[in-house]
Amino acid sequence: MPTLENRPDLAVQRVRHPLKFRLLQVKAVQALTPHLIRVTFTGEDLHDFVSASFDDHIKVFFPEPGADKPVLPEAGPDGPVFPAGRRPTARDFTPRRFDREARELDIEFAMHEAGPAARWAAQAKVGQYLGFGGPRGSLVIPTAFDWHLLIGDDTALPAIARRLEELPAGKRVAAVIEVADPSAQLEFNTQAELHLVWRYRSETGCGGEALLQAVREIYLPEGGEGYVWAAGESATIRAVRYHLCTERGVDKSRIRAASYWKQGAVAVHETLDD
Repeated sequence: MPTLENRPDLAVQRVRHPLKFRLLQVKAVQALTPHLIRVTFTGEDLHDFVSASFDDHIKVFFPEPGADKPVLPEAGPDGPVFPAGRRPTARDFTPRRFDREARELDIEFAMHEAGPAARWAAQAKVGQYLGFGGPRGSLVIPTAFDWHLLIGDDTALPAIARRLEELPAGKRVAAVIEVADPSAQLEFNTQAELHLVWRYRSETGCGGEALLQAVREIYLPEGGEGYVWAAGESATIRAVRYHLCTERGVDKSRIRAASYWKQGAVAVHETLDD
């Protein structure tokens, strides 16, 4: 593995952003597939919104039952400060697309399981409000790596799609994605040289197994410097990371693995490392 002195263009960088909370209004709702809904939000609060990495995450705050708008915290010295006794339901999401000039922010909701976010998205209408916090920071992964491997399930689709759009023309990239069934497939917009592998839970009856098996079978280029990004269900992504590190020889510093959800738990979002 080259040193940063030899390849400074491969340095992964952490960037911090001022914590800010925003109240935004629904501008458009679009069902991309039966399993994924895109909601476009707008508002003047977006004038200073920043998202420096394709896998940034922001907190989305939902209204209390019967309320039109969510309760928003204030930014305190140690993080968000909520009104006494009023802590709204919140979930983590990837900023799929942001247009500062148009004051537009796209969020995509995976309808893979019942929960407050999926329930809200299923009834989302123009004019409704949600609250947003962050992102507080970004891990910027250079596009200069010789090859990229993207791994994930339905919840990782927004980040994967955004990364594929950002990669430069001719860059080698493989994406291994597990979704419910063929109706959940997306058409990706990319100039990169993309090798795409879809796997379906409808064929296995169990989430994660098909994804892990596809990763075991994927070709990893010999020579050159690559980077692996993986996100999805916690146990599955842990198994993916373990396989790549112990059986395929991928250096841990060249893997970004994250749990976007966990079977049997709620509101899980964490980086997976040693």
